[in-house]
Amino acid sequence: MDMSLPVSTVRTTCPYCGVGCGVKASIKPGTIPIIAGDADHAANRGRLCVKGAALGETLGLEGRLLYPHLRENGELRRASWDEALGHVAGGLASIIAQHGPDAVAFYVSGQLLTEDYYVANKLMKGYIGSANIDTNSRLCMSSSVAGHKRAFGEDIVPGCYEDFELADMIVLAGSNAAWCHPTLFGRILRAKEAKPSLQIVVIDPRRTATCELADLHLPLKPGTDVWLFNGLLAYLAREGVTDGAYVAAHTEGLDAALAAADMSIEDVARACRLDPRAVLAFYQGFAATRKVVTAYSQGVNQSSSGTDKVNSIINCHLLTGRIGQPGMGPFSLTGQPNAMGGREVGGLANMLAAHMELDNAQHRELVRSFWDAPRIASKPGLKAVDLFRAVEEGTVKAVWIMGTNPLVSLPDADRVRRALGKCELVVSSDIVLDTDTNACADVLLPALGWGEKDGTVTNSERCISRQRAFLPAPGEARADWQALCDVARRMGYAGFGYTSAHEIFDEHARLSSWRNGGNNARLFDVSGLAGHGRAVYDALEPVQWPVTPRAPGGSTRLFGDGVFAHANGRARFIVTAPRAPVNQTDADYPLALNTGRVRDQWHTMTRTGKSARLGSHVPEPFIDLHPHDALLSGVREGELARVSSRWGAMVGRVRHSGGIARGGVFVPIHWSGPTASDARVGALVNPVVDPVSGEPEFKHTPVKVEPFVVEWQAFVLSRSTPQLDALTWWTRVQGEGFLRYEAGGRGKVEAEWARALLGVDDDADWIEYEDRSAGVYRAAHLVDGRLQACVLVAKAGTLPPREWLGGLFAQEVLGAGERAVLLAGQPAQAGSDAGPTVCSCFGVGRNTICAAIRERNLRSTAEVTACLKAGGNCGSCLPEIGKLLAVPS
Repeated sequence: MDMSLPVSTVRTTCPYCGVGCGVKASIKPGTIPIIAGDADHAANRGRLCVKGAALGETLGLEGRLLYPHLRENGELRRASWDEALGHVAGGLASIIAQHGPDAVAFYVSGQLLTEDYYVANKLMKGYIGSANIDTNSRLCMSSSVAGHKRAFGEDIVPGCYEDFELADMIVLAGSNAAWCHPTLFGRILRAKEAKPSLQIVVIDPRRTATCELADLHLPLKPGTDVWLFNGLLAYLAREGVTDGAYVAAHTEGLDAALAAADMSIEDVARACRLDPRAVLAFYQGFAATRKVVTAYSQGVNQSSSGTDKVNSIINCHLLTGRIGQPGMGPFSLTGQPNAMGGREVGGLANMLAAHMELDNAQHRELVRSFWDAPRIASKPGLKAVDLFRAVEEGTVKAVWIMGTNPLVSLPDADRVRRALGKCELVVSSDIVLDTDTNACADVLLPALGWGEKDGTVTNSERCISRQRAFLPAPGEARADWQALCDVARRMGYAGFGYTSAHEIFDEHARLSSWRNGGNNARLFDVSGLAGHGRAVYDALEPVQWPVTPRAPGGSTRLFGDGVFAHANGRARFIVTAPRAPVNQTDADYPLALNTGRVRDQWHTMTRTGKSARLGSHVPEPFIDLHPHDALLSGVREGELARVSSRWGAMVGRVRHSGGIARGGVFVPIHWSGPTASDARVGALVNPVVDPVSGEPEFKHTPVKVEPFVVEWQAFVLSRSTPQLDALTWWTRVQGEGFLRYEAGGRGKVEAEWARALLGVDDDADWIEYEDRSAGVYRAAHLVDGRLQACVLVAKAGTLPPREWLGGLFAQEVLGAGERAVLLAGQPAQAGSDAGPTVCSCFGVGRNTICAAIRERNLRSTAEVTACLKAGGNCGSCLPEIGKLLAVPS
């Protein structure tokens, strides 16, 4: 960075998970912004996970949607904003006039800012007059919302992150926090280092990275969480570990909940497929520990009984009075950066803004009158899965999708493709041009991305933080709220004359206290942030709601006084009768599919996929299963296999992590059409949803695994996109200055095929090596002595290390010796291959770590960090380093 240029630093918020880490972006003209953690933000105190730390690497405009487009005769053409907005407004108005307001729908995202969310809900529910607006938060958090509302009377997370540090026991249920919420997990690890007596219990069918640092891991049978927590409730009652005074004064419904939960430890162990001694150890530890935080995430939520799972956890905390006080309580770990902000403004199809209820006539009129709207939705709208089913059936004829990719993320995703193919009008607001969903869109509207847009988000602990712009709007991209307002005005609606995000936030804050009292009382209230103008909004510091004139500094914890949001002020125990997943395994589909994230990627990789270091840890989709199940399925580790269900199929590489019990399969969610030929796992997932929350069953789909036969395996490293039709199967991640493809194929491999694959003519600088008897072929294309692309093929055995070869792309010219070792497929000097990446923060590979452990006799993760820095930033690689330390030299 040129030190003579002026530096400006902008405080903003990370756009990834719901931890909501503070970020500082330092900008100099003409340079890439430098990203660092914000030490003054309470969520992360200056620390970032590797995804957050790599944000500066994802800000390039390659692949961005920069201008509006219209599709005509199957082809996209660039259009003006005026033409595109007119097409959207006219199309929506025409369909509403012919078929009514319920014939149109919005499908939005936890990636939107609160201000965008607010305008979308106001337009749909208050002016169009339908509640057909749902969000991809339905796919991750709606079971928590429903559980909170049933137990507390309102969607409230009662605790805060500090409780993890004050607790004496932390139960992580259905949460691989080490990978999915790394900075919060780092706080847990540091708390354990400071207080070794802190007990960490992990409840997860898989042995994940989080389990490596746990005191107790309960690998329960998928879908049996309600049995486990019902058993805990019954155990606590039998042992007299209850707060009778609290229960009597502040709750109701205990007798019915206990009757449904009446199970012995042996019954629980049998149902959950657990060792009874482990169940007893968990129950005894919970009973003996007053300060317990039970944190849960997608393993609990994403289930056809997800709401009951949430309530079975909350029941245990209510029985013991462990809620609303420091170091204790149930805690929902939010998946997306603004899933909670969307809930605040009514982002789900069954909610109104400001935590008001759509099925409450008083609330409907309250919101309508505040908005001065011509109408208000009178009944709940269609939840995500039902919404796209209605699109396929033709009852919903127009859908506007914002900031999400349902062709990849929804269950039964091929049905979504069919649905959009039949839809009269599909509008997509996005920052990326090439997505599976955008390929089906009639109108594409370019949106602002992180670093360009301005507004607020709310994290898992109810903390409202600012996302601030520090980059100019690229091309003709606009904020989502601006596009929504432009369409609303063209449809003839008043009330959408906002000129900046702070005006929207101010209206949102004022609505939160509008007639907030008596029968309409809500805990959600941010009126203390209203009426302050642009300068105060721009300077807003992170603050936990409620924020009121009486509590201008926010509220750290809620329910500490035992007063809840139900009309009578009492919390409710909920009857949670155990039930198995709807679709059970059978002879045709004998394995249960679980889906989820990997450490260094996010959603469908439209942002993280731009970073080379984020692509280095897990470079391809995989199928993780037990070796015994692999044997029965006829597949082997390192080879390709097809996973199929009654709904769809995908292809990935078989691996045995050692963390999967027999009968289970795990596949990551991140790969899509632009990044793989056949790896959209959403196509496999069954479309069954929780009857209360509408959240899909992402954690249990019956599948089978079969060999995917190819004649050879290969990888391609190239500065440009190869001719992918030459490959039977492929997957792509970003490398450092090149694209990395893992591939498999059938048919003859020779120079003519390789030249066609890489787009190389006969006069190019071309080197190759072939050993037909061994089934090995290697070739490279150079331009002015610089490596442009290479392809390495093997019919049997392993391929050369990619990490070392990728380093050759950094060299300006390859000499004769380097050309020779490229074709040899191995470095000239032993030890120059760092191996697969373990620590993405500092780029430390497995071979480097293993060599340091062996040569320097390292015995702890702390010693590895001191030696190599690995694990010294976010710490999410520490469990993997721990595994390497445990392997005998």
